[in-house]
Amino acid sequence: MLVAAAVCPCPPLLVPEVAAGAAAELDAARAACTDALGVLAAARPGRLVVVGPVDGAGPETYPEGTAGSFRGFGVDLDVRLGAGEGADTEQRLPYALAVAAWLLERTGWSDAPVEGLGVGESYPPELCARTGRDIAARDERVALLVMGDASACRTLKAPGYLDERAAPFDAEVARALGTADVAALTTLDTGLAHELKVSGRAPWQVLAGAADGADLGGSLLYEDAPYGVGYVVAAWS
Repeated sequence: MLVAAAVCPCPPLLVPEVAAGAAAELDAARAACTDALGVLAAARPGRLVVVGPVDGAGPETYPEGTAGSFRGFGVDLDVRLGAGEGADTEQRLPYALAVAAWLLERTGWSDAPVEGLGVGESYPPELCARTGRDIAARDERVALLVMGDASACRTLKAPGYLDERAAPFDAEVARALGTADVAALTTLDTGLAHELKVSGRAPWQVLAGAADGADLGGSLLYEDAPYGVGYVVAAWS
């Protein structure tokens, strides 16, 4: 069953080497992510599953040791998912899971085996919920690290330009993630999420499925939109 979860944003800018001169702008978000991963470690899980958005429909699985890179951003930085020496696969981590791998390396994660799961924007809510329930049933003590951003339409300079619906949507997401409101996450408006360029909708709904019946409490650790994109950090335990 699910014993803990951490929810983190997934912009490559979270990695200081990628952000370069703007790195300090996300210091508070990085600190909150570190705190959220601390909640995972304290739960002593037997398995950690990292869930994040991918370009395809998904689901796509990534075994422990799968490699990722930030070379596409001009940064000579490689990561691996978990403590594995290297998976026997030619797969590469998508950027969301590469950011997760960087967070795990940064915090020295060695508390449980790690695997990755990518779910795409078009992955239906009912399948997200079923996937989450299946994950929770794999081990007596499962933890999730859930990667995803809220809307990309909070300001005029945001990737999706300004949309006045974005701030209320993000506020409800932050409330739901901060209070472990499974029902609210399950019923997120998928059409609106698409229009607002929300990458976290499907991963959050996988979390909702995994948490169904687990009776976890939530804590909101960070919520802001420094680049016009909503970033939320929360911990469930």
